[in-house]
Order: sequence, then structure tokens, then C-alpha cells
Amino acid sequence: MDPGNRKPPQDAVTVRHLRLGIGSVGLALPVVLVVGHVAATRRLTLLDSLSGYYHSEMRDVFVGAMCAVGVFLISYRYRRPEDLLGTCAGVLAIVVALFPTATGVPAATVDGVDRTAGVVHQVAAAGLFALLAVFCLVLFVRPDRAGVPPRRAAQVFYRACGGLILLAVALALASTRLPAEVRHTLKPVLWCETLAVFAFGAAWVAKSDALLRAAEPVGGPDVPEPRTTTPA
Repeated sequence: MDPGNRKPPQDAVTVRHLRLGIGSVGLALPVVLVVGHVAATRRLTLLDSLSGYYHSEMRDVFVGAMCAVGVFLISYRYRRPEDLLGTCAGVLAIVVALFPTATGVPAATVDGVDRTAGVVHQVAAAGLFALLAVFCLVLFVRPDRAGVPPRRAAQVFYRACGGLILLAVALALASTRLPAEVRHTLKPVLWCETLAVFAFGAAWVAKSDALLRAAEPVGGPDVPEPRTTTPA
């Protein structure tokens, strides 16, 4: 049998597909929401946050994407710490989808239930971003299950993505102290959320490719050789 035709183990392929799915949805979501809203309204307008698109024509896209990310994260299985944090992050993603933000809704139409749902949404979103940052800063830079650490460049990239997520969350929180008219004009929360989502999506896509390369067999069909490919 030709060693070059041997495939990585099925579990590695499955985890790779889950990571790729999570990252791809993250990279596509901001673009799809903004472009879809512009196409639906035929006006070049931006909402104040990504969550605000729940109250637009893009509601189903937002809810569907967040639920998809949630299911991917809950289904994600690699090692015990990542399994646990992935499940927690997945539940939070679904909560973000099902409990809409109250931001961007006319104040006259907001009642107590809406405000409570908005608080739940904000807490869940903050927790979700925090856990995604932990993946980038801690879990993705650990050695893989064979004990091989990621390349130095990969570690720098993952840590940069995690740092961008935390920076975006901090800036979004700080922007709430700006006057309302300034927030409405500059839309800092939208840009901060977009940066955080792009960062987490890029990290998960990169990690999916690293995992598959690390799992590729390099030895002959009978005698395995030491792995020298790029680690996950």
C-alpha cells in the first residue's frame, strides 16, 4: 500500500471538520449580516451591534448561525478541558441566539421581559467571548495529544487572536461610556464584535488545518516513523 495514500484517523478528520465549521461560521457571520441587511433594505446602513441584527431582516441568519456555532462547540471532542469548555461555550452561543439584545429597540416598546432577556444576552455574550479567548490563549498553544507543541509562529498567531478578542471586549465595554449620539455614529460595539468574531474564526480555521497535518501518517504501512509534520 502506498504510504502517500494513507489517510489521517477518522477522529482527527472529525475534529478538524468541527474546528473548520466553527471558524468558517465566525468568519462569514459579520459579512453575511451586514451585506444581507444592506441588500434587504437597499440602504447602506449599519446597525449598532452584530446582536442588533436580531431585530432586522437578518434575524433568522443570526439565530441560525449562533445555534450552529453552539452545536459545533457542544459536539467538539478532543481532550477533557477542551470538551468541557466547548460544551459551556456552545450553551452560551445558543443562549445568545435565543435571548435577544434590547439594544437598538425603541425604548417605548421595551418591557421588563425584554430588559431581562437583554441582560441574559449580554452576560452570555461576554462569557462566550471569554471562553473563546481561553481556547486561543491556553488550549490551542498546548502540545497535542502526542506531546508535540505547535510551531512558534502558530503559538504567536493563536495568542494574537486571543488577545484581539479580549481587547475587543474591553473596548466594547469602554465604549458604553460614550455619549449615545457618538455611539450611534461610530458604532464601536459593532466594530469590536466584528473584530472579536473574525479573530476567533481565524484561530479555529488555522487550528483545523494544523490538526489535520499533525495527524497525517508519515511512515510506511507497517513501521511508523517519528512524526515531524506540523503539530496541532
